Amino acid sequence: MEMGFTIKDIKDGLTKGHFTAEEIFKKYSDKIKKENKKLNAYLSTFENIDNPKKDSVLFGVPCAIKDNILIEGTIATAGSKILENYISSYDATIVSKLRKEGVSFLGKTNMDEFAMGTSTENSAFGPTKNPRDLTRIPGGSSGGSAAAVAADLCIFALGSDTGGSVRQPASMCGIVGLKPTYGRVSRHGLIAMASSLDQIGPLTKNVYDSALVLNIISGQDIFDSTTVPKPVPDFTKDLDKKIKGLKVGVPKEFFGEGLDGEVKEKIEETISKLKDLGAEIVEISLPNFEYALATYYIIVPSEVSANLSRFDGIRYGHSSKKSKTLLDTYLESRSEGFGAEPKRRIMLGAYALSSGYYDAYYLKAQKVRALIKKDFDEAFNKVDIIVGPTAPHTAFKLGEKISDPLSLYMEDIYTVPVNLTGLPAISIPCGNGATSGMPVGFQIIGRSFDEETVLRVSYQLEQAMSDT
Repeated sequence: MEMGFTIKDIKDGLTKGHFTAEEIFKKYSDKIKKENKKLNAYLSTFENIDNPKKDSVLFGVPCAIKDNILIEGTIATAGSKILENYISSYDATIVSKLRKEGVSFLGKTNMDEFAMGTSTENSAFGPTKNPRDLTRIPGGSSGGSAAAVAADLCIFALGSDTGGSVRQPASMCGIVGLKPTYGRVSRHGLIAMASSLDQIGPLTKNVYDSALVLNIISGQDIFDSTTVPKPVPDFTKDLDKKIKGLKVGVPKEFFGEGLDGEVKEKIEETISKLKDLGAEIVEISLPNFEYALATYYIIVPSEVSANLSRFDGIRYGHSSKKSKTLLDTYLESRSEGFGAEPKRRIMLGAYALSSGYYDAYYLKAQKVRALIKKDFDEAFNKVDIIVGPTAPHTAFKLGEKISDPLSLYMEDIYTVPVNLTGLPAISIPCGNGATSGMPVGFQIIGRSFDEETVLRVSYQLEQAMSDT
């Protein structure tokens, strides 16, 4: 499947006068009008906003933004009926940064409601479809962003990753998805799901573009106290540097029961390619890996129940017309506005935080989270990066798992430990499964704030795979 222009292609075309920024914007706008009906990747589209910074590497590059990231004056639904008519009153920090670079915003992309899901079937505005096979899911929760990039309905997109929501749809759609270190990119203007795990990241057509976008969106922000005052390196600078001698950790726990055979085959082939590139493969263990998913699904609903309490029919969003009292307004607005998955997680979270259960659930989950982080810290004493699958399966059929939330939660098994530990990780395509014919994602996890190594290994692998 041809994925069209990259950022470099747009820059070259503009520099050589092959097209103007307005012409390329119109080309993509027209393409969205024509093709979005079958994909449902975009929830809204924009007229071009002219921001002439013509010397920027991103000037005139058409991009898409997940619909839980605010763009002033535009609707931000977070995939929920409760915010169906909410108009953003300010720009998210990363939107301001892109705007200053002269990026063209094409529109807002579909997502699982409040970023809760792995298939984009939980959107209140209908599911997004996978451009490689319209009968299959595109992954989630940033499924609209991933589908838009894979279908060449934008050059790059932004998504949010709380438990794999950038990497997993990238894997399912056969593109590149990067989750930066927690604190590398500002979350100001991101509609929060779980504040200690959420992180914004790019979805791109290749690794170079991912590094370029990360250069722009990174950095400390006075509006987000969790951002870290670290200098932002040029992430594109060392991509060509060879990886000979680099120690690559392969956790034995990543290859247990539940990993689909066609995915396993592609992951093992890709690990062999790393060996061919001169990397040293080291088997490692992450003993608490098996508890990561359970830990995640206690911490996340707990934070969700706190973050979503503001959507009450008074301060934000949908307000029920049926209610006669204040209490009715709260109850009716929330029951009409939220879909099944947010309701499920709010109830789980409220229970885990309730008196008498807090110690048994939330406190214990935070202690296990610390143990999982310790496992990764110890592993990174021996290796430079850790690799494995992004998801246990390739994209499954629409409707196949929607009635079984636990089976959908299992799709996050390889991605959630990265969010619990705040580490950077990327998913790059490593071929198609022999049975399904659908893309397989290869995940590369790095040390905290070492996106440079993650991107360098990804780039070297990408080049090696394109040569074969």
